Amino acid sequence: MMHPFLNNKTSIIVYSSVWISIFAVQSLTLIYFINLEMWLAIADSFVFTGILFLLGIALWYPSKFIGFESTSVRNILINHAIGASVTNSVWIGLSYFILSRLIHTTTYLEFLDASIIWRLLIGLLIYSIIISIYYLLIYYNNFREKLQQETELNTLVKEAELRSLKYQINPHFIFNSLNSISSLTLTNPDKAREMTINLSTFLRGTLSKNEKQKNKLSEELDTVKLYLEIEKVRFEGKFELIEELSEDCLKVEVPNMILQPLFENAIKHGVYESLDSVQIKISCNKEGEYLRISVSNNFDSKAAPRKGEGIGIKNIQNRLRLIYNRDNLLRVKKSDNIFSIDIYIPTGERE
Repeated sequence: MMHPFLNNKTSIIVYSSVWISIFAVQSLTLIYFINLEMWLAIADSFVFTGILFLLGIALWYPSKFIGFESTSVRNILINHAIGASVTNSVWIGLSYFILSRLIHTTTYLEFLDASIIWRLLIGLLIYSIIISIYYLLIYYNNFREKLQQETELNTLVKEAELRSLKYQINPHFIFNSLNSISSLTLTNPDKAREMTINLSTFLRGTLSKNEKQKNKLSEELDTVKLYLEIEKVRFEGKFELIEELSEDCLKVEVPNMILQPLFENAIKHGVYESLDSVQIKISCNKEGEYLRISVSNNFDSKAAPRKGEGIGIKNIQNRLRLIYNRDNLLRVKKSDNIFSIDIYIPTGERE
């Protein structure tokens, strides 16, 4: 940390203004209360405040060296007791030497000798004030640096956690897709080959934008359609995609790979267990300061529920919380034979 009063023009102007005020007050006090002649009062104030002005700047360095974090309170008090004695000795001795050589008026020299005691007391008071101000500045600066370091550390942890969550998606999906391809290689090799090609295309597309934090909703929807092409090989005409999206919604940026787990969930718990055709619908509309994106599907309520680990939905919930610092951006609804998941993207706009 550089010297707080020499670091910029504003600080040195403020510091100088304080000492000019002290000079003025001392001069007026000597004129009106001690009855010194004006030139004597000005000379006395100029020498004493001028030297203390310079010593005050120099006191920054022992304050910085004798820190609370590295020195015990006892040693700090001892060091500053020595520092105050040395500073006062230099201040009084040098001022006395200069003024006694410049001014030979007997009345003033008698006043100078008599005023040494209260000047020493004033010197101790000013020393304490200057040291206190320096320690406050050091404490504030250290506190600000620690706060900044803590913020940077939290940001790094958050980014690492987000990256970890994002990388959980592809292995989860790949695992399920490879299982499907494995089954098709025995029953329908041609479809297995088609599904492998689609999976390759899907992975090429997702890997190319894996480092991006956000994509436009239209890009995410393209990724979802690649995924659905893979699943269509397995389920053929058993499901259809319904889109209810406006052009404005398609331009909004959403977290990367935020939709694919929702469609994967619809396939797993809706299409897989149902004997009838399933409609998977994605809709989007603005609600206050949020963009609500809803993915819903009908399902066979009489079918035995398929067990799942809930990785996809939990992953999305965690990513939304980390990106937007809110815990309420995902809602799951299940009524009659409709299952839907709503995610809310903050837009920062209010209606």
